Amino acid sequence: MKRKLSYVLFWGISVALSIDAPTADDTPAAGKENAPAVKSKSKLWSYQPVQAPVFPPVKQQGWVRTPIDNYILAQLEAKGLQPSKDIDRAAFIRRATLDVWGVIPTPEEVDAFVNDKSDNAYEKLVDRLLASPKYGERQGRKWLDLARYADSTGFQNDNDRLNMWRYRDYVINAFNQDKSYDRFIQEQLAGDELWPGDEQALIATGFMAQFPDNANSRDLVQRKYQITTDITDTVGKVVLGQTVECARCHNHKFDKISQKDYFSLQAFFANVAPVDNIPARKGDVERDYEKQYAKWEEATKEIRAKQKAIIDTHREEALKYHKERYLTDSREAIFKPKEKRNAQDRWINHRLANVTDERSMQSFFQEKGESTDPKTYDKKIAAQWAELDKLQKELRKFNDLKPATSSDTISAMTELGHPDAPPSYVYAVGDHEKPQEEVQPAFPAAITDEKPDIKPLPFSSGRRAALVKWLTSPTNPLTARVYVNRVWDQYFGRGIVATVSDFGKAGEKPTHPELLDYLAGKFVKDGWSVKKLHREILLSSVYRQSSDYREDVQKADAENKFLAVFPRKRLEAEQVRDSLLVAAAKLEDKVGGPSVYPPLPKVINTNGGNFANDPAWRTSKDAHDHNRRSLYVFTRRSIPYPILDSFNMASPQEAHSKREVTTTPLQALTLFNSELIFDWSKALAGRVINEGGKDEAARIDRLYQILFARHADDAEKQALLTFLKEQEGVIREKAADGKFEINIPTGLKDKKLDDPIRAAAFVDLVHAVANSNEFIYRF
Repeated sequence: MKRKLSYVLFWGISVALSIDAPTADDTPAAGKENAPAVKSKSKLWSYQPVQAPVFPPVKQQGWVRTPIDNYILAQLEAKGLQPSKDIDRAAFIRRATLDVWGVIPTPEEVDAFVNDKSDNAYEKLVDRLLASPKYGERQGRKWLDLARYADSTGFQNDNDRLNMWRYRDYVINAFNQDKSYDRFIQEQLAGDELWPGDEQALIATGFMAQFPDNANSRDLVQRKYQITTDITDTVGKVVLGQTVECARCHNHKFDKISQKDYFSLQAFFANVAPVDNIPARKGDVERDYEKQYAKWEEATKEIRAKQKAIIDTHREEALKYHKERYLTDSREAIFKPKEKRNAQDRWINHRLANVTDERSMQSFFQEKGESTDPKTYDKKIAAQWAELDKLQKELRKFNDLKPATSSDTISAMTELGHPDAPPSYVYAVGDHEKPQEEVQPAFPAAITDEKPDIKPLPFSSGRRAALVKWLTSPTNPLTARVYVNRVWDQYFGRGIVATVSDFGKAGEKPTHPELLDYLAGKFVKDGWSVKKLHREILLSSVYRQSSDYREDVQKADAENKFLAVFPRKRLEAEQVRDSLLVAAAKLEDKVGGPSVYPPLPKVINTNGGNFANDPAWRTSKDAHDHNRRSLYVFTRRSIPYPILDSFNMASPQEAHSKREVTTTPLQALTLFNSELIFDWSKALAGRVINEGGKDEAARIDRLYQILFARHADDAEKQALLTFLKEQEGVIREKAADGKFEINIPTGLKDKKLDDPIRAAAFVDLVHAVANSNEFIYRF
């Protein structure tokens, strides 16, 4: 052990603590091969220890490129099916680039791979894809779905969370650095306990802080219970693949998880609280934020001073009034003397401090000044309220001076500098007002007999450190299985266990149980390396198969569970938008940083309702921000970004295990009528003209290379040339009276167009091709 100096922040106070910080030897180990297996009391397959690999014999050994293929081929041969032929190289690089990066490849990247005659061409391609920052952005998006990531709190006020982008960047960087998955989980659930001096480990605990939140809640005891419940349910679903939330109100109807198990698991998180004012290490973002915020402070100092002077005349009364608006059990803690507060009381008062500001004090003046009850109304205070209201309206005029998405602080989950935790109980029917027996932190009894080894720290309970030690133990039967199954689902559209977040009795059984255990065991043995897992899948023969339809497979395996054909897949929302930006040569490659606000359609009103005084969507002033990857678009829970929303983006309301795939008229209308997408089509048309030259058939071929990573065939060229001629006639007729506005390609190197009408028709051609199924699917 070595000593470190750590800073624990609570109630806005920074307290230095000298603590025993764990060294590398003290933290949970990755992949200890000789750890004893833990026998499960349940017969459920997923609770049994991961089995050592036994490679099944196959007849077509030449098809096997990685051990994965053994398991796939063995079942195909047993069913009398042949695997599909390899896909051609151009289609393979489009498939792999979309899967690993989330965007289409460039024609130059396609040509380089197609023309690479070396024996290790595929290995070089996969290694290049995995080495790019785009890999971390794509994998980061998949994890953020599970983490219910958002830049706002939700509920009616949907307040900004301007620190959360740091957690998003932590996730991206973790995947790009190939941080071991066990460490990744440990940091997100117990980073403050295990690595208290590490800023990134502290930021990682933002995973727990992603809960939807209602700052206006007047029942702080209930709010604590709801937050702890959200964290428990998320960990159960995301890490263990268990629907533990079913056991909150009653013993699980299918799995042997009791209410006691549920609340014993919840007890690990009984002492955690969100802390949003931790100073971040100073960098460009922080310095820019402070510089911009100082401008707002300078511009509004007189207004704020006048407000404070008025509030100060009744500050104690106003604060008392504010506190009295909370429910009875909350008030018991709020008005308790500080020296008599227990762990539960500390949480409630910490929460109260976090949601109390100068605006909170104004409620007292409003109540007294607007009351129709003569006993409550105060004429003098009414005058003060009128002045406060006037000053508040003046203050709002300076909102644009405030930084819209950046900050200089960190949001994390800590235990407020205390080792003692509030008591945990089994609650009758999950009602926090009906406590029954008290419980201590414990692992679900159906999964393991192991008991948590909890070692309290001077500043924290140590409970979560004990939890992650078990979660990431090589003997835990679920953690590795659940994660490798998620990665498999990402590539093949269906997990080996189709119910990716339900490994219980109600979930589906694995189609290839031996393959699942092979991947899980190797994942741990490889030091929980996520990149190695991706690499093996990408280099397998099963991933290289063609997606062409086969009648024999349709008859023998209609759902393609056994993967004799590679499954086609509709692009996810972010892949659609980002690939259109790549095609238009507009995508900004900047990695990380505060979230951005691209423009919204004009028909969307972001100034009404709860946002009448502070717009919910402040379009970024820097035009470059408008074309950042979708990952960086500000995720406001109440206003999903329209293009992404149309294509089933993840809901941040809870852990989103799998993207839905719906087909709706709105999707076609979005792609066809969106002014933004049409602008990208004009840019793509300009790019095609620049790169394709004067010949229109060559331009069509270049368009196909950009969008589909292939050449257009003669029939396609002829059909599109016919369309071009017909569309030219339509536009020329409409433009004859000079009142019809035509759309011409943008970004042309040669600014002169021989025929603007023909060029406008070509924009329509490009727009139509970009709207095709071939673009929006990965084959």
